[in-house]
Amino acid sequence: MNRRELLAGFAGLGTVGGGVWLLRGGDPSGDVEPRRLNTVEAPGSPGSPITVPERGRVTFLEFFATWCSVCAQAMPALGEAYDRVGNDVQFVSVTNQPVGHAVSEADIRDWWRDHDGRWPVATDDDLTLTQALDAQTIPTAVVLDENNHITWSGTGAHAADTIVTTLEEAGGHDA
Repeated sequence: MNRRELLAGFAGLGTVGGGVWLLRGGDPSGDVEPRRLNTVEAPGSPGSPITVPERGRVTFLEFFATWCSVCAQAMPALGEAYDRVGNDVQFVSVTNQPVGHAVSEADIRDWWRDHDGRWPVATDDDLTLTQALDAQTIPTAVVLDENNHITWSGTGAHAADTIVTTLEEAGGHDA
């Protein structure tokens, strides 16, 4: 590798890092600004707006879509993790599907019931949370500590033990 390739590589890393910084709100601490999201009235979900992430509390977010087979397969592990952490953390599944266009609230509610969802399910209608957390892949899971700082994120399905461990590491649940 010559010097020009090395410098170009460092410049590329700086550009990507700066882009992530801007997407997360431009806050050098890496904190994510809370946003109001509408929830769908469904099992475990109030059907009223909530603030996500909730400052002062560890938050687990799972970005999903009703058309996603991996998302459906991930629901049992999510349910097990939710049952294990209970109210120790803010536990929310978020869809960024365009409600009223590609999917209706009734479609989300039916999918939620069919897959045994029992925690809040929210819609990110304007994609601000999706963009802030760079959730470009479905499913994407994100853990934030009580200061709304991202402590872990991952794509695909995750075992309940993995989810609970990442929440414990963020300070949101005692084993």
